[in-house]
Amino acid sequence: QVHLVESGGGLVQAGGSLRLSCVASGSIIIINAMGWYRQAPGKQRELVAGIRSNGTTNYADSVKGRFTISRDNAKNTVYLQMNSLKPEDTAVYYCNLNARRFTGWGDYWGQGTQVTVSS
Repeated sequence: QVHLVESGGGLVQAGGSLRLSCVASGSIIIINAMGWYRQAPGKQRELVAGIRSNGTTNYADSVKGRFTISRDNAKNTVYLQMNSLKPEDTAVYYCNLNARRFTGWGDYWGQGTQVTVSS
């Protein structure tokens, strides 16, 4: 099995910062992409940021210039540094992993961490 454990969410005022972390563990052979998604009440889950094994990153237009995704391959960990937070960033943030196990490639999700930005 693959386990993803997220941390770092919380309540912050607009303009503040938070740093999310996600640690992957389990029977992983190799990790391809890692990323962060979010889902606000009444809305669909959306991609926030992703990072591939070669370091290539992509961001949602709404977070470009404010959020930074990074990864530590040795620790199977992905981070999301969130600066200049806005109330519209309020959502549950989910870590996503595309990895290979002995059974093949698959996508895996964390349990989610709540981020609330007050105005």
